[in-house]
Amino acid sequence: MFQQDARFLGINALHIKLWATIGNKTKTPGPGAQFALRALARSGMKIGHIEDVTPIPTDSTRRKSGRRGRRL
Repeated sequence: MFQQDARFLGINALHIKLWATIGNKTKTPGPGAQFALRALARSGMKIGHIEDVTPIPTDSTRRKSGRRGRRL
């Protein structure tokens, strides 16, 4: 759907910026981002460059377990 609208407007090349989840979760884009990139490439769109713009905290947020870690 996006590809058809972009073609209608005359867009045939893209620069892509990926954003992963922030906080104390994983810092990498998930499998949905890879699937979307692959779909854009297969539809004939030219991909210029891919940039990861995930903000990295400088004060390092605390993880969910306590000071001594998770005890079983």
